[in-house]
Amino acid sequence: MKESDSNEEQSASELIDQRIADLADWRGATLSRMRELIKDADPDVVEEWKWRGTPVWSHDGIICTGESYKAVVKLTFAKGASLKDPSKLFNSSLDGNTRRAIDIHEGEEINADKFKALIRAAIALNTSAAAAKPKRAKKAT
Repeated sequence: MKESDSNEEQSASELIDQRIADLADWRGATLSRMRELIKDADPDVVEEWKWRGTPVWSHDGIICTGESYKAVVKLTFAKGASLKDPSKLFNSSLDGNTRRAIDIHEGEEINADKFKALIRAAIALNTSAAAAKPKRAKKAT
């Protein structure tokens, strides 16, 4: 069986569990901790697995992705440029028009309460955008 076939049989949550286990170092521990904080901030968050192996957390649209690189765990907020960030958690992708990211290096800690507030703000933005979309009229058959 090909790897892609195997991935299709697993849930997104199981694939994220596997990614965390495969990292088996500070990056796995960091990704796991941030995942827990996201779930704490939004018990109804939906976990997805997109783009050939990227953990994604959504609620009425993408909240953020969780990528892991050699020297950093990157949490990219899909609509980060539209979010207020009084705590200055965003430290990467600051010049973009849409996204903003938080790069976490080995040994760094993110304030849990401030991060959860940012997650909730992203959800509020997604929810307000979803509510503002006009509903399409159904076609008569």
